[in-house]
Amino acid sequence: MNMRVKGERAFKVVGTRPPRPDGVDKVIGRALYGADVSAPGMLTGHILRSPHAHAEIVSIDTSAAEALPGVKAVITSGDFGVPEDSALRDVQDHCMARGKVLYDGHAVAAVAATSPAVAKAALKLIKVEYRKLPHVTDVDEAMKPDAPVVQSGLVHETVAPGFSENVTSYCEFGHGDLEAGFAKADRIIERSFTTAATHQGYIEPHACLASMNADGKADLWCCTQGHYHVRAVCSAILGMEASQLKVTASEIGGGFGGKTTVFIEPVALALSRKSGRPVKMVMSRDEVFRATGPTVATSTDVKIGMTKDGRITAAEARLRYSGGAFPCGTVEMGAQAAFAPYDLDAVRTYGWNVLTNRPKEASYRAPGAPQAIYAVESVVDELCLELGLDPLDVRVKNAAQKGTLSSYGPTFDDIGLMATLEAAKAHPHWSAPLGPNQGRGFSAGFWFNFGGNTCVTLNINTDGTVSVTEGNPDIGGSRASISQMAAEELGVPYEKVRTVIGDTTSIGHSDITDGSRVTFAVGLATIKAARDAIQKMCSRVAQIWGIDEEAVVWEDGYVKPASPNAGDFKPMSIEEIAAISFQTGGPIAGHHEVNAEGAGVSFGVHIADVEVDPETGATKVLRYTVFQDAGKAVHPDYVEGQMQGGAAQGIGWALNEEYIYGEDGRLQNPGFLDYRVPVASDLPRIEPVILEIPNPGHPYGVRGVGETSIVPPLAALSNAVSRALGVRMTRLPMSPPTILKAVSAAGV
Repeated sequence: MNMRVKGERAFKVVGTRPPRPDGVDKVIGRALYGADVSAPGMLTGHILRSPHAHAEIVSIDTSAAEALPGVKAVITSGDFGVPEDSALRDVQDHCMARGKVLYDGHAVAAVAATSPAVAKAALKLIKVEYRKLPHVTDVDEAMKPDAPVVQSGLVHETVAPGFSENVTSYCEFGHGDLEAGFAKADRIIERSFTTAATHQGYIEPHACLASMNADGKADLWCCTQGHYHVRAVCSAILGMEASQLKVTASEIGGGFGGKTTVFIEPVALALSRKSGRPVKMVMSRDEVFRATGPTVATSTDVKIGMTKDGRITAAEARLRYSGGAFPCGTVEMGAQAAFAPYDLDAVRTYGWNVLTNRPKEASYRAPGAPQAIYAVESVVDELCLELGLDPLDVRVKNAAQKGTLSSYGPTFDDIGLMATLEAAKAHPHWSAPLGPNQGRGFSAGFWFNFGGNTCVTLNINTDGTVSVTEGNPDIGGSRASISQMAAEELGVPYEKVRTVIGDTTSIGHSDITDGSRVTFAVGLATIKAARDAIQKMCSRVAQIWGIDEEAVVWEDGYVKPASPNAGDFKPMSIEEIAAISFQTGGPIAGHHEVNAEGAGVSFGVHIADVEVDPETGATKVLRYTVFQDAGKAVHPDYVEGQMQGGAAQGIGWALNEEYIYGEDGRLQNPGFLDYRVPVASDLPRIEPVILEIPNPGHPYGVRGVGETSIVPPLAALSNAVSRALGVRMTRLPMSPPTILKAVSAAGV
């Protein structure tokens, strides 16, 4: 369902639902994913991983593995240098342990062999002597002064004394007088919440093929959300010039932020350099869970004051995020997002990043925001219950709007939060009756959206068709949306445009496909590239007609005289202009590169209905509705898919998914049999409602949509379960044992 605003520009291609250009190849199996790429004479690479959560590497003996027939290369951290840049050093040390292992599954050595069987046999011959060290996997325990130290010397100067060295950074956002604000409240609630680490759950494991040539040049094929980032990191780690490493992004079988990082690519390149042959590496599912980045695990305290009529007078949150064994900045985004949906006079958030003996955290759709907003929206819901207020009306009363000073600093421009709230209020879901043991939960959500560096080239082919080359892997249908915007701007049918993702030698740098940036930033650059091509076509036709450029205009794929005074000329189509391009100056192309600004923030609200079995603690999601501002839905099918997909992942996060570590610090559930993601039978019909409040920072009003949809589900479902039980839930996931324990503790 689309709900549009008045005065919207009339589009012909944008806003329609054409087939995705890569759909057929993916359905019939012709599309090449990371594990599908091969090369003559290639070797198989495998990694030996630590069985300990924290241990010193006393010695590594690889001689027996090197002597095994079929083994062509064995590497350890000694095959890499020690980068001066601390961030690069963190990436390298995450890919291959140096000195000590920091988590269960940390890589310690790797082999390249002529077959998978030989490679696996070689791993068993590598002898590693460890000296086990104390470990810590819980974020609150890791902050205590006497906690085992994961890594020393990483504490930022902003961190106050009194914590262990595991607390590496601190941030603070907000404004106003908290003490005065809380004094105005009729009711104050303060609660603590925890969330477990969860994995993105992408179907395709990480895979790559590396080929290092004797002349120092290299080729790398990998499944990634950002091949320019992969090039920058890998070339630096291998001591190469970036131009000597060509990286090609394969099709991607799911990423959700989890493939914005580098895990095995430098290892494959190092093995190829040492063996002199191409090396292919594919992670097992066990490796994906143990050694790639899940979300942060969190511990949060929230304090909110409210008047009897529902006005929030003051709000405070303290966020403690476990970034794994290496520093990360996710807590800053969580602290910024926590109270973003509200217009508050007094608000403050504090955040601490904490090291634990876990793999380095990676992004997962709006990193840090779902956990923070879960805690905030839970307390808002509890205040509504205690004061007898409608939770949706309370959000309306306190909603951020244009001109609101946000909780994290900027003043909002045009935003769609109020429109989503009004749409939810008017929707029949909000007033539908509930039965026994059922509850309805509501939550608002927010994400920043990014712009960033983008480069696009648009070529007008001699037959009048259009080729667009851009540098961002398509993880959600962006080929279609980019083609639509090019077609819209040029006035040609969608079928005449083909968008391809170039390798790192084909087009200028593009930032990672993350931050909900691609449709916004690449779309903006595509529109500007199309306008560049249009200007060139207008110039050429003006020369042909012998009139000034100002005397011609572009309309619906034709160059026309601007007025009767310009002359009586028959309009020239893009096909006609392209056909004679070699006679008028050569090929016609438009180009645009930009560090895009103006990415509009995104808001959404979710309604969830659940039924909880009081005897077993099992939760069934009965109904789910998503309301979200897309700015402009370029391809509504894909916008709805993002909204539904985020909700589905949020349902799994809220009810079932979690990393479970034993007392030995080892991950207990590294596979989909024990780490349970939702299947079709777990999900209700998820109804998406698209709102379109144009973003003034984009020519077509586009906002990113890929991440906001995962922010509200945690709170919406927790609020629904809490209302169904009559017990406030404060821990995620709300698995049956967790629910039964909470009910028992409350004496219900």
